[in-house]
Amino acid sequence: MENYPSKYLEAAVNELSKLPGIGRKTALRLCLYLLDQPQAFAQNLGEALIRLRENIRYCEQCHNISDEPVCRICSDGFRDSSLVCIVESARDVMAIENTGQFKGIYHVLGGIISPFEGKGPTDLTLAPLIAKAESGTIKEIIFALPANMEGDTTCFYLYKKLKPFVDTFTTIARGIAIGEELEYTDELTLGRSIMNRTSYEMPLNNKN
Repeated sequence: MENYPSKYLEAAVNELSKLPGIGRKTALRLCLYLLDQPQAFAQNLGEALIRLRENIRYCEQCHNISDEPVCRICSDGFRDSSLVCIVESARDVMAIENTGQFKGIYHVLGGIISPFEGKGPTDLTLAPLIAKAESGTIKEIIFALPANMEGDTTCFYLYKKLKPFVDTFTTIARGIAIGEELEYTDELTLGRSIMNRTSYEMPLNNKN
């Protein structure tokens, strides 16, 4: 049990250590660093975090992080709105956008189907996607989900759900290693995977 010289320091360490990947030792180093900075630094940081939590919203059309009701990608008239790339999180949108290879729009599920974690289809943001598919405006859906069992399960569920309304389903090329997260993939590999996507129906047809 650590002995802290200040209850305020201990409280700050307790809160920071709740962040993913931040242990108590790292949290303590961050707190001590903040104490060495001008007071304005900590104040600006705190205010930025509060504004982030209070003002960030999710796009009504794709559920990506946005400052406005409709994100800049969905509202961009030069994007191909008939081409929809389905991803797990906003981090994946940023990863693909950094490649500069995709000119369609996205749909962020906010997770993937994972029975072990108690996460099913009802926990995903499917309603806007289904409504868009039913309207007949989607020509192609690209699955850009993690290359693991949970990602494949989610792809198959969505394929069965959306097949009556969409003609073409593709998945990013398997240049992405099995089990690898998109956000950690280099931009060149990810960009090529988007450009060289393959038909999603092919693996299903092989399972007769």
